[in-house]
Amino acid sequence: MAMMLFCLDEKRFQPTCILHAITLESSAVNKDLTIGREDRVIWAFTLPLLGSMIFQQLYNLADSFVAGKFIGQEALAAVGNSYEITLIFIAIAFGCNMGCSIVVSQLYGAKRMRDVKTAIYTTFVSVFVMVVVLSTLGLSLLKPLLRLIHTPQETFSDSVTYLRIYIYGLAFLFYYNIATGIFSAMGDSRTPFVFLVFSSTANIFMDILFVIVFKMGVRGVAWATFICQGVAGVLANLALVRRLRGIATDEKANVFDGEIFRRIVRVAVPSMMQQSFVSVGNIMIQSVINSFGAVVMAGYAASIKINNLVIQVIMTIGNGVSSFTGQNIGAGKLERVYKGRRAAMRFAFPTLAVVGLLLAFFSRYPLSLFMQSNAVDAMRVGQDFFKVVGFFYIPVAMKIITDGVIRGSGDMRSFLISTLMDLFTRVVLVFILSGFLGPMGIWISWPFGWLLGTALSLMFYTRGRWKTMRI
Repeated sequence: MAMMLFCLDEKRFQPTCILHAITLESSAVNKDLTIGREDRVIWAFTLPLLGSMIFQQLYNLADSFVAGKFIGQEALAAVGNSYEITLIFIAIAFGCNMGCSIVVSQLYGAKRMRDVKTAIYTTFVSVFVMVVVLSTLGLSLLKPLLRLIHTPQETFSDSVTYLRIYIYGLAFLFYYNIATGIFSAMGDSRTPFVFLVFSSTANIFMDILFVIVFKMGVRGVAWATFICQGVAGVLANLALVRRLRGIATDEKANVFDGEIFRRIVRVAVPSMMQQSFVSVGNIMIQSVINSFGAVVMAGYAASIKINNLVIQVIMTIGNGVSSFTGQNIGAGKLERVYKGRRAAMRFAFPTLAVVGLLLAFFSRYPLSLFMQSNAVDAMRVGQDFFKVVGFFYIPVAMKIITDGVIRGSGDMRSFLISTLMDLFTRVVLVFILSGFLGPMGIWISWPFGWLLGTALSLMFYTRGRWKTMRI
């Protein structure tokens, strides 16, 4: 699949076609988000991010789909079980992405191009060290971690196989995330979309090839992900290096800068913590859901897939607002930040109002995609979930878009407080209300957490600490 991207040069094969198309004119691709009509700028930037999100979901579903359909339920269980541990690595990679992208977006908005390059090189060096440490720890602690989450014996071997190959590819995971974050920080949301389309589509075909044709089982699923993520990671970073060569600076950038490293860490660490805590909280909620039996588990499993898709759309808009905020704060244009936030809300609110109402009253149709026709009780559980949460997507959008401003400014303390209070409230209420109201008590806990988190985010935004933040 990778060879499809290569062009024949007169003397050698080079990955020039896609790289040339993406990076030939960096000024035409890197977008200055500090000029132009705010609504047009933010949506021209955010739409490719939404496309990337859709293909990312496709990427995430492919392994489980192929494992369950063509290998068996034990393979599906092994891949699903491994996902809880991969979330740890994904959380750290996401933190690195946010730390670098927010710092770079502010420096790029301030037109400090030498510091932009220094920040990128500093991230490259730091991530190399982190990948070596995480790979060593991951391979050493792999089996103890699987025992810690009570992995059944019948799926233990496949889980070890899948995770070991996954850990081999950590460098690709981290450097791909870093590259896409940097492109977004420089106003280019198109390039990450191109690479994600390629890797997601290729992953499906590689899964089928390795599992159905070569009969490699779970090992084939893992190697398909490794190869596709690896090719996408290498090409993304080659494109990034090519892009950086087109950015002129008065002086040569430093390979590593301690002060810039500290700035990146101030954003990256809270992002890692937030993602890690969310994963732990979701595991705790899942444990309560499991106590109600297979029917509630099945109904929740189907409904949460749909709910997470809606939340991912909102979070993608929030990520676009973060990059927009970072560049404009770097340029000292606070008024554009206000207008950009309002533009994002004007699009999100009516869209989510329609989506929420459709899910509240007609959720049986999307739920049926994940359930058999005779799963009547599980269907009812999923419908009950959306009858509660479907009416609260607008407050969630308000929180996440407002968080985009707060996070884009670098005010990670406020962002972390509002997000963790949302999660903490939900987890506590799940344990309390489920004892009185059963599964319905679990669903009711969601809006309470969302509303508290929204109130805190709006309070932090109104207080305006984000206006004075500089990374």
